[in-house]
Amino acid sequence: MLDNLTQRLAKVVKTMRGEARLTEANTAEMLREVRLALLEADVALPAVREFIAKVKEKALGEEVIGSLSPGQALVGVVQKELGALMGADLGPDASQLSFAQQPPAVILMAGLQGVGKTTTTGKLAKYLKEEKKKKVLTVSADVYRPAAIAQLESVTKQVGADFFPSTASDKPVDIAKNAIDWAKKHYHDVVIIDTAGRLAIDEAMMQEIAAVHAAANPIETLFVVDAMVGQDAINTAKAFNDALPLTGVILTKLDGDSRGGAALSVRHVTGKPIKFAGVSEKLDGLEAFDPARMANRVLGMGDILALVEEARKGVDMKAAADMANKIKSGGKFDMNDFRAQLAQMKKMGGMAGLLDKLPAQFQQAASGANMDQAEKQVRRMCGIIDSMTPLERAKPELIKANRKRRIAAGAGVQVQEVNRMLTQYEQMNTMMKKLKGGGLMKMMRGMKGMMPGMR
Repeated sequence: MLDNLTQRLAKVVKTMRGEARLTEANTAEMLREVRLALLEADVALPAVREFIAKVKEKALGEEVIGSLSPGQALVGVVQKELGALMGADLGPDASQLSFAQQPPAVILMAGLQGVGKTTTTGKLAKYLKEEKKKKVLTVSADVYRPAAIAQLESVTKQVGADFFPSTASDKPVDIAKNAIDWAKKHYHDVVIIDTAGRLAIDEAMMQEIAAVHAAANPIETLFVVDAMVGQDAINTAKAFNDALPLTGVILTKLDGDSRGGAALSVRHVTGKPIKFAGVSEKLDGLEAFDPARMANRVLGMGDILALVEEARKGVDMKAAADMANKIKSGGKFDMNDFRAQLAQMKKMGGMAGLLDKLPAQFQQAASGANMDQAEKQVRRMCGIIDSMTPLERAKPELIKANRKRRIAAGAGVQVQEVNRMLTQYEQMNTMMKKLKGGGLMKMMRGMKGMMPGMR
């Protein structure tokens, strides 16, 4: 996520922190590096100019000059202004969705074709259902793109929300009205309307979406923009901002671009907060956007809060407590428990996703590890355990030569891999015996130490 910008700015931050005193020369050099980093990341020139001017003004102010560690103080200025560029200056509640109206709260999704509006609609439905405990109805007003309605129906079913059917012969305004009427009768909290996109901005499209907006009277009108489209994102944002009273922005595919800075420019152009960021293709790959925390990540300082949130979502606390009680009471740690621990690691967003949220120094320490290979190895280990019989999973000591060959054939791996997995199980089993009073985080640390590529 914004990899190039992160790497450049992390270097600048490291240099700045080491400055015992600030001069016009070293401040100018630092600002030049920051400016180049932002421009290379595709941040729009007006946004860069404004950012640099604000940092320069505060960098030469008394607060920084008089600081006991001016380098550190200057890092704080850059961090604060980068957060402001992303929307922190709009206030802590700006990035929150509003539900302050008589249910159902209507959310209108707007944007060009191909930016991921339909998938994002499904992701948002999942987020609202699971995180905000809302009863959600989705509806497609895209009567032009083949299979758009079927696609939304499919993703809506996958996330467990409700779907209002429409057809290509219906008028978008009627679809919106009928869906809202249905939602009122069936006590839905939220209606999300997925609108039609085009391959380019055109007048007919803008008129149609303005008509849907007028009919639906949404409390949130969210502009969905692809982080990978470069400077075109800015022109598109201007057009939509002129045509609709936007309330926020959703960035998609932020995980797919090492630059992504143009997406940050959208906030500057529209003046509207970024509310969500799509960070993976999976339906749970939508994060509420926090400007200050994102600024920390871009500056290489990590986002420990996001890491904790991933752990909270991914870890089954009841299962962890049950296993801890089992170990405490003298129960045996078997292959079923080992399989459950591997599954927990897979649920925590993947190793690469977790690494992205760590501070730069930890990322560098793990840079030699092949994260894709590690995740692949975890999947293979799960496959090996799944090839065992229930008796073998309960009593791994029974697994001798003939059983190993059968398990390896069933999992499609070599016998050596079965031996390696059994060794890792034994290491984990030994650690569990020592834990007894342990706790989940000790278990997870022990697991990490035994994972391939994570040593």
